[in-house]
Amino acid sequence: MKKWLRRVIPTPAQVHDNRFVNIFGTLLHDPNLWHLNRRSVANAAAVGLFVMYLPVPMQSLLAAAVAIWLRVNLPIAMALVWISNPLTSPPMYYFAYVLGCWVLGIPFAGFDPAFWLDWHHWLEIVEPLLIGCLICSSLCALLGYVTVRLLWRWRVVRHLERRRARYRELFSTVDNTPSSSRQL
Repeated sequence: MKKWLRRVIPTPAQVHDNRFVNIFGTLLHDPNLWHLNRRSVANAAAVGLFVMYLPVPMQSLLAAAVAIWLRVNLPIAMALVWISNPLTSPPMYYFAYVLGCWVLGIPFAGFDPAFWLDWHHWLEIVEPLLIGCLICSSLCALLGYVTVRLLWRWRVVRHLERRRARYRELFSTVDNTPSSSRQL
């Protein structure tokens, strides 16, 4: 898992060169921000997926600040935020709005463009949207954390099983050779 992640995530130098993240200055020199272990990657996934669903501008900057504060893997937290992009944001936020309306027990507006474009209705949208976004953020963060932990564990167990199988095969071929051909 570490080998694959090292190929995919940007290097510390690439992140230092980013003008938005560079505002954190010397805080970026913390080695915990670059560690690739199960705890750091799982927590970074939770941070990135939580911030991904928040309807705020500059999500990458917010994810970077939270990752630095919690001392988790910075590139992974920043990369996962980009799941919400201009293409995926409208359906994500509409789902969050519908969920918020359902939780609050209020009727939700359909796809009526007149309702959505009239700024007088925006205050009616904000409360259910924020509640829905917080619920979705929390669920995505929890799901991301658990998924990374389980996948990491599965990869480690699979690696150990393969290693044991290689050793069993190696030692079973050594034991089956005639004693006269064995070299000491």
